[in-house]
Amino acid sequence: MSLAGFVPSPEFDDYKERFKAHFRLTRREDGVVLAEAHTNGGPFQLSVESHKSFGQLFQTIGADTKNELLILTGTGPDFMMAVDPTGFKLEEEDLAYWAYEYAYKDGRINVSSLINDLEIPTIGVMNGPGFHSELCLMCDVTICSEDAIIFDAHYNISSVPGDGIHSCFLELLGVKRGAYALLTGQAIDAKTALDYGLVNEVVPRDKLIERAFKLADHIMTQPRTTRRLTTQIVRRPWKQRIVNDLDGGFGIQMFGHLAKKKAIHTQENAGAVLRYVREGKRNSFD
Repeated sequence: MSLAGFVPSPEFDDYKERFKAHFRLTRREDGVVLAEAHTNGGPFQLSVESHKSFGQLFQTIGADTKNELLILTGTGPDFMMAVDPTGFKLEEEDLAYWAYEYAYKDGRINVSSLINDLEIPTIGVMNGPGFHSELCLMCDVTICSEDAIIFDAHYNISSVPGDGIHSCFLELLGVKRGAYALLTGQAIDAKTALDYGLVNEVVPRDKLIERAFKLADHIMTQPRTTRRLTTQIVRRPWKQRIVNDLDGGFGIQMFGHLAKKKAIHTQENAGAVLRYVREGKRNSFD
C-alpha cells in the first residue's frame, strides 16, 4: 500500500451541479455522457463565461475515469446563434485583459481540451445552425440536423478567422474550399456539409439524440482500452493541426482584435450574422 493514495477523480453529481448554468449533463450506467449546452434552458448564448465553460467541461469530464464516451450538442433549434445581451461587458470594460484571458487563452483551451484532455470517444451533434461549430466538427464523429448551417462569420465582421474554426475548416475542407469558406463567410447547408465531409450523417432533428446514442452503443461494444487507444489514432491529424497552426492563428487574430481597440462580440454583429444565415445566403456578396 502506498504511503499516499490517488487524488480523487471528480464526482459526476458534483460537477453536474457545478456546470448546470451552461450544460445539462446526464450519464448512463455504462459511462456515456450527454452534454447539452444551453442558456437559461433555451438555445446557447455566447458570453465570456459560457465560452470559458467548454474547456472547463472537457477537462472535468476527461478527469473522471467513470466517463467512457461524450455526446456534445446544443438546445432547441440552434447550436449557437446568439450572444448574451450583456455577455461581453467584461471584454468591453477591459479589452486588453480579456482579449488574452477570454479570447486567446480560453479559445485555445476549448479546442485543445476537446482533442487532448478527452481520451474517450466523442460524438458531436449539431442540432441546428451555429457559430463555433468546430466544437462539434472536431469530435470523432459528427452528425447534424437537416437545417444545420455551418459557417464562419469572423471575416464579415472585420475579424481575422483564427480562433480554431480556421484549423477545422482547412483540415476538413482542404486549402481551397477552406479559404473560400473563411474569406466569403459561406453558409454551408447540411447536404453540402455531408458532401464536403464536414459531417458524417444528416439526421432529422427529432431523431438526432436517438441516433447519437445508437452510434454510442456501437462504439461501446468494444473493450475500454480499445476505445481509448483508437481515439489516439483518429485524433492524430487534429493534434498535428493544433500544434502546427492553432496558436499562430490565435496570435494573428488577437493582434487584429487589439489593433481595432473594439470588441467584436456585439449584439449588432450577432444580429447581422443571424439575419445572414436565416436568409439562406451562401456568400456575403450574393
